Amino acid sequence: MMRLLQSVKKRQVPPVVEKLLSMDVYVTDQFVKAMERFLAFRQLRTHYKLLEYSCHGLLWIPCWIGFIWVLNSRSLYQMQVNLFIGLILDVILIALIKAITRRRRPAKNESLEIGPDKFSFPSGHASRAFYIASFFIYNWPVHFIFVPPLMCWSICVCLSRIMMRRHHLLDVAVGAVLGIAEAYFIGLIYLEDETCRDLIWYITDEKLDGGEYHV
Repeated sequence: MMRLLQSVKKRQVPPVVEKLLSMDVYVTDQFVKAMERFLAFRQLRTHYKLLEYSCHGLLWIPCWIGFIWVLNSRSLYQMQVNLFIGLILDVILIALIKAITRRRRPAKNESLEIGPDKFSFPSGHASRAFYIASFFIYNWPVHFIFVPPLMCWSICVCLSRIMMRRHHLLDVAVGAVLGIAEAYFIGLIYLEDETCRDLIWYITDEKLDGGEYHV
């Protein structure tokens, strides 16, 4: 009985935070209802699902590993490895923060996304989308013509999380800020080209030219 009381006490939310979360729930609900008044947004559910899949960690991480392996381009090793480190960092940070906050997803969430994740704060899709966009804008700058599509994609991913009632506005906002911070951190520890090459050669020695077992 004592353990139960202690557990309940630990889960008590400070009044200020509770008020903020309640306001977030209300504002999110009003925002979604306002957006759904427009016919176009009501007809975009299929697009929301595609956006969800386009930024899912269970797809990005294995696909990025496959991209490194199949493309096998020395000129891209540095970008590939550093981006991958950021993806792993993002998964770890999101998992830790969700485990601590344990905020439930919106009550009107219609269906579960890929995976067993039940928690809402912060949005992993938002953090991943803004991390990827920020990485290719600041850490490994792409041609300026690709910047608008990148930003549009990341914003649309965030918007889809709200419209599908996967997350509240605060979840998405914090996730986006976290993603930008992750890109900044990766920029600070950005691995040198030679280090990235050695790392890939060590892991995939039989595949790469110059490897010890290359034939």
